[in-house]
Amino acid sequence: MFPLAYVLCLWVVMIMAQEVESRTVTIGESLIERYIAIRSFTATLCETLSAEDCCLQSMANASPVRWHLAHTSWFFETFLLGLDPQYRVFDEHYEVLFNSYYNAVGEQFPRDQRGLLSRPDLDETYAYREYVDEAMLARLQSEWPADGTDVAQIVELGIQHEQQHQELILTDLKHLFSKNPLFPVYRDGERDTGTNVGPMNWSTCDEGIHEIGYVGEGFSFDNELPRHRVFLERYKLANRLVTSEEYLEFVEDGGYSKPELWLALGWDYVNREGWEKPPYWYRVGDEWHEFTLAGLQPLDLAAPVSHVSYFEADAFARWAGARLPTETEWEVASNNCPTHGNFADKLIADSVALHPNSSGIAGDSLAQMFGDAWEWTASSYSPYPGYSAPPGALGEYNGKFMCNQYVLRGGSVATSSTHIRPTYRNFFSPESRWQFAGIRLAK
Repeated sequence: MFPLAYVLCLWVVMIMAQEVESRTVTIGESLIERYIAIRSFTATLCETLSAEDCCLQSMANASPVRWHLAHTSWFFETFLLGLDPQYRVFDEHYEVLFNSYYNAVGEQFPRDQRGLLSRPDLDETYAYREYVDEAMLARLQSEWPADGTDVAQIVELGIQHEQQHQELILTDLKHLFSKNPLFPVYRDGERDTGTNVGPMNWSTCDEGIHEIGYVGEGFSFDNELPRHRVFLERYKLANRLVTSEEYLEFVEDGGYSKPELWLALGWDYVNREGWEKPPYWYRVGDEWHEFTLAGLQPLDLAAPVSHVSYFEADAFARWAGARLPTETEWEVASNNCPTHGNFADKLIADSVALHPNSSGIAGDSLAQMFGDAWEWTASSYSPYPGYSAPPGALGEYNGKFMCNQYVLRGGSVATSSTHIRPTYRNFFSPESRWQFAGIRLAK
């Protein structure tokens, strides 16, 4: 459970924030209010967890929940509060313990050993968050600029950064719980199952010159820039995501045993890791089940398949006589779609299970472009023409990962609705399976 003292602290901060003068810079909403809301949602995500749940690490790519709680506070302390020479850090050892990958900041504790850290304990981690929140409020009230200078940009980046780690809390925790034969329930809720999604239809996009990349006055990550022109040939995009039923047909047709469907590196993973199905699918007697954040459940055949790697998505597309869309094709097609969908904050507020579902599909129009499951694209994660990483340590945020990764678009049920837009570029290595990643076909 989240400590009552910390929740009360955020309540006090919220009351005080209402008294901030009009000099406060706003981007849409007040940044102070957004800061409080996002930090509070992290508390919501953790309210069902025990101290033991928060301390374990199930694989090198995942991190303990407690580490995410501390690292997101470290971010504000390092890149904003640390600008004030009068600020005193909560604990000087945290500079190393909770530095993720910022070489310009200094040394980092090994990522694959974060689960070995029994200290600081969970109570002290929450105390650290409270300490940072109090300091942040004082800083924002006393030094908040009226002209949108770097301080506002760093606060917004920190907010977006915390939302990324909220998603990682859910995906890392699901992987952790899946290793427990008790199949623990993280958070129960109603399930939208059994909807007949109908046959897959196709939307045609005409050839032409288009512009992609972020435009506007709101926030975007540096990898969404600069906006630039592209030429696309005529193409078709499936009107919905591939369902578990369709993917099951691939499994039962021996899709994992046909090398002609697989990229060479993907085929290596199939054989080395023994892939035969998505990682959270299980046979219980004669029936397929899937481990979800609501525990082990009968496989919802109408729901979008998720937790497949790029290699699996590519092999399925080839088996289905189609291909994966490029990220450019995906973005151009998404421009006329509302950014509505099944997102973590909305599902929790409505007491709905955090699992992709088949709601929102209507006729032949493009559906499920946002939410439910991230969508693999055929595009390697690389810089846009004219891209330049920002100077300093924050320049390490995106640019240095533009190698050996593939782009995903659209968000998932682990993403917040306020943290997605058509130009958002997520990226993971092609063998990654623990994220809510699914498949949309193209031709």
